[in-house]
Amino acid sequence: MEHLNYNSNADKSDFKSGFVSMLGRTNVGKSSIINALVGEKVAAVANKTQTTRTAIKAIVNRSNSQIIFVDTPGIHKPKSKLGDVMIETAFGSSLDVDIVLFVVDATSNEIGKGDRLILNKIIMSKKKCILVINKVDLVDKAQVAKLISLYSNEYDFVSVVPVSVVKNKNLNVLLDEIENNLKPGPAYYDTEEYTDQTLRQLAEETIREKALKLLNDEVPHGIYVEVDKMKFRKTQNKKNIYDISATIYCLRSSHKGIIIGKSGQMLKKIGTFAREDLEKMLDTKVNLQLWVKVKEDWQNDSSLLKKFKLQ
Repeated sequence: MEHLNYNSNADKSDFKSGFVSMLGRTNVGKSSIINALVGEKVAAVANKTQTTRTAIKAIVNRSNSQIIFVDTPGIHKPKSKLGDVMIETAFGSSLDVDIVLFVVDATSNEIGKGDRLILNKIIMSKKKCILVINKVDLVDKAQVAKLISLYSNEYDFVSVVPVSVVKNKNLNVLLDEIENNLKPGPAYYDTEEYTDQTLRQLAEETIREKALKLLNDEVPHGIYVEVDKMKFRKTQNKKNIYDISATIYCLRSSHKGIIIGKSGQMLKKIGTFAREDLEKMLDTKVNLQLWVKVKEDWQNDSSLLKKFKLQ
């Protein structure tokens, strides 16, 4: 999806701005929606639960507004200190924003436990909330109408927007509805920016996303990635290049073997896919080196988990 109406007139008196949090159960497609709206990959996307661990800010600049999205971890039952931090981050982000987007799956037939938990938090907050029904390409109109009725009986949503990232359906409608509900305000970020993540964080997210997509189910959420070195230089031929060295940490030695793979093939595949994405993102060549280390029980390491808290 292309960039959406970037502007250079952020000083106009009718200009609007604000912060928008996106809440929803794991795997309802929050990160995919954010990436589609922004037109850049700022959030890891994979067909696995708990992909997003931190509250990532993504910025959409339009001709009359600047919308700052906070993508939060999906709501799930925590099984470690990491899980507790993720839930704290998800709900904490919804308290200090202008608008909440509540994303639900179009294929659900009822308000399940996870959705009910989120809905109750929204009701308590009394925040302006837009209900986003995602994946409408998978259901008929009757199913969408049923969900609209079901949720509208629970809360006075300022708007309900059915969307499909796959079909590029109603994404601009969603942006219009958000803009309509924002108050006049300044541009908080430069209009060329689309995220407040550092290049190191974007690189870590990119590498972790590739690992999530390629590894077996028992491994991915036992990993985290740290960029050890990220240096820009020019080659002897005066070509631009980034040297990036990163470590994939895992919980067990058996996981380390799976991540590396036979003759190093899995790690090579993760590195190749990550490098391709990073070169597109940085618009330059990338020399990427990956290492794998075991760090047992890191998910309960309080000092380490600070990096996953809402900033």
